[in-house]
This record gives sequence, C-alpha cells and structure tokens, in this order.
Amino acid sequence: MNLLKFFGKKTFSHGIHPEEYKTETNTKATRRLPFAPEIIVPLAQSIGKPAKAIVYKGQHVTRGEMIAAADGFMSVPIHAPVTGTVITIDKLPVAKGGKAPAIAIKTSLDSGQIIVNSGIQQDYLQMSRQDLIKAVQNIGMVGLGGASFPTHVKMSIPEGCSIHTVLVNGCECEPFLTTDHRVMLEKIEVLLLGLRIAMKCVDAPKAIIGIENNKRDVLEAIKAYLPADQSITIEAIDTKYPQGAEKMLATALLDIEIPSRALPSEMGLAIFNVATLAQIGELLPKGQGLIERIITITGDDLEKAGNYLAPIGTPLQYILDYAGFTGEEAEVILGGPMMGIAAHSLDVPIVKGTGAILVLDSRATKRDDILPCIKCTQCLQACPIHLNPSEMGQLAAKRQYDVMETDYHLNDCFECGACSYVCPSNIPLVQYFRIAKTLNRERHLQNG
Repeated sequence: MNLLKFFGKKTFSHGIHPEEYKTETNTKATRRLPFAPEIIVPLAQSIGKPAKAIVYKGQHVTRGEMIAAADGFMSVPIHAPVTGTVITIDKLPVAKGGKAPAIAIKTSLDSGQIIVNSGIQQDYLQMSRQDLIKAVQNIGMVGLGGASFPTHVKMSIPEGCSIHTVLVNGCECEPFLTTDHRVMLEKIEVLLLGLRIAMKCVDAPKAIIGIENNKRDVLEAIKAYLPADQSITIEAIDTKYPQGAEKMLATALLDIEIPSRALPSEMGLAIFNVATLAQIGELLPKGQGLIERIITITGDDLEKAGNYLAPIGTPLQYILDYAGFTGEEAEVILGGPMMGIAAHSLDVPIVKGTGAILVLDSRATKRDDILPCIKCTQCLQACPIHLNPSEMGQLAAKRQYDVMETDYHLNDCFECGACSYVCPSNIPLVQYFRIAKTLNRERHLQNG
C-alpha cells in the first residue's frame, strides 16, 4: 500500500521542497512582448526530424505563414512568428551551444502583424480522430512543458493500448516558473477545449487535471467550468518537486506506477501539459500555427519581471533589454533552475519549448570545489525514481557507463536534478548522468 495515499496525501515518495520564488510573477497578468527587429527561427524545435525550409532568402513572409514543412511523421512544421523579410537561411547560434539550421527574418515593424490562418472554421470535436491528429501536426504543436515532444505523435496511441484517463499536468513544480499558473487563470475555456480535443484523439472517456495545492486560486477558478458529467475533474496534489513529471503525476493522481522503460499509454494513460492543451484549444479552431507562447521572465536585477506572450524566435538580448535587466554579470537559464539549460550566448532565440527565461546573479553561484561522496544518502532520499545516484556518480567517475545502464537503470533517470540539489559535496551528479547517456548512445550506434 502507498502510505502517502493512506494518510490522504496525493503525492509520490521522495522528491524535494526547494524555495518556490514564484510570488514576483504569479499574480501579474500576461502582457505582450513587442516584436524584435530580427527573429531567428531554428528548424529543429522538437524531438524528431527538423522541419525543411520552404522559403528563400529575400522572400516576404506573413505572420502565421508556414515557412518550414514537416519532414515525416516525427516532425512538425514551423510558421512565421512575424511579418517580414527572410534575410538568411543558414546555421545560426542556438541555445544548447554551437549552430544549427535556422531562418532569420527581418521584422516589418511598420506592419500590422496580422496573423494568417487557414480560413477554415471547423468543429474539431466532429472530426475523425485521424484527421484531428493530423490537424494537430499541421499547426506545429509540440509539448510546451519543456520536452518538446511532437504532440500528434503522443496522441497516436500504439496499437494494443487503450487509454482510460488523460492526465493534465498543471503542477508547474519548478521554482520561479509561473507560466502555467497564468495560462490556467487566463485561458480556462480554451484549455478545456484543448483537453476535450485531446480526449477525442486518444479516445479517453475521462480526464483529471492535477494542480499543486499552492495554486488555490486556479483550483477555484477552473471548478466553475467543469462539466456536470464528471468526465473532466480537478484534483489538488501535494506541492513538491518534481510533482509534474509523468511518473510522479500518475502515482499522485491514480496510484499507478509506470514501470521502467514503459510508456504511459501502456498503463492506459495519456499525459499533457496545460500550456500545450490551451494552445491546441486556441489554435485549431482558427487553423493557425504555433508562432508565440507565454514565457516567464524573472530572476535578479529585472525591472519588469512577469509573464509575456512572446513570438517564438525572439533573441534573448532583446528580451532582457525589454525586461530592464540592470545587472552586469549573470547566468541566463532557459527554463527553470532545476532542468533548464544555461544560454551560451544572448544572441540565441527562444523556441517552442522555452517556458521561461531566468536570470540568476548571486543565487547562481556555487562552490567550485567538488568533494568526495560522504555516503550521506541524501541523493537516494531525494531521487523520485528511487535510483542510487551516489553509486552511479562513482561509476561515472570510473567511466563505467555501461554498468550504469545495465545494472543501475541509468535510462530511467529523467534528469530532474534533485540529487545534485541536495548533495553536500557539490557533486554535479545530473551532469555526469547526461554525459553517460550521451556516450552510451554513441556506443550503441557504433555497435549497430
């Protein structure tokens, strides 16, 4: 028996309780970010194959127009975030470092920036499942919770699997982030429409929206919109990191354990982020592509921290200038402090999966020294998957990456960073695990 359930808590075992740092932005209504003079649109914005550019240098494009087509099933198209002129199609700097193929557009700042859509007004709840899934692909939808997995692929349930429940992740358990909080307050109707579309795509009779109990305003706001037939319900779950991870959400809401290497669909579940569903509900009826998203801009030395509706492809430097960054030295993180990535340059753009821009000054400073493991077991108590980060870290130091995978379930780690957060020896465990996974993948490819 799950004792946490027995004592009336909807949560999972282990995990951590970092400081939240959400009060600076969670009560501020979403504002629109002005259009940057130049937009950079990477062609790879999801897991899977990058899109293929269908425009040329010098071409005038209109906001919402498709500028890159999907290259197969595991790919999504990309649409112009602004009206303007294509100035280059080349390898340009991206957030993860290095350069990747991208389309740069000079914004027509004197344009009305009217959005182009398909012009087809349809009742998407009356469409067939397959046509509906194809429509989700056509708008370029990917998971907006950070993973950037193509949403239409997640909706294409494997043969032999039957979905009994859609779980909706409204936890937003990362510190500083409040994007989903604002979406759930400001876009309830389109969120529920997107949820009903997702339920039809996966043929699920019911859905549960899971929201951490630190968002009481959201819980009260959504209740008034829920259907009387109880097909969609809402549940308050314990505030803890990483409560929003798929496995943790399934445990907290339904006491279902998703086994190692199993997919949620194998357990009868389909799991979506609230921001993803809200965009589906907003864009599909208009036949409009995904060209902008709400992001949290927060952290140190910012005059205008808040949540902003930002065109995808907006450079970080422009965003920080607009938000009034007054500091001199800082670390800029795309995403939250636990799972986000540090930007290598301020010339890189935000992409579909960017949920936040976090500026950290003194709070980002950690000791440079890495001390030996003292066997304190804090990382074991923190790991939500119940792995042994201490042993895995020592194996990584010995470069025994294959043993980490075969004997210690390395691939079950989803890199939440809880182990690194609690380590008193300052061992960068999650970085070790990322390196191990990368090298193991390369080894498998070489060995066929």
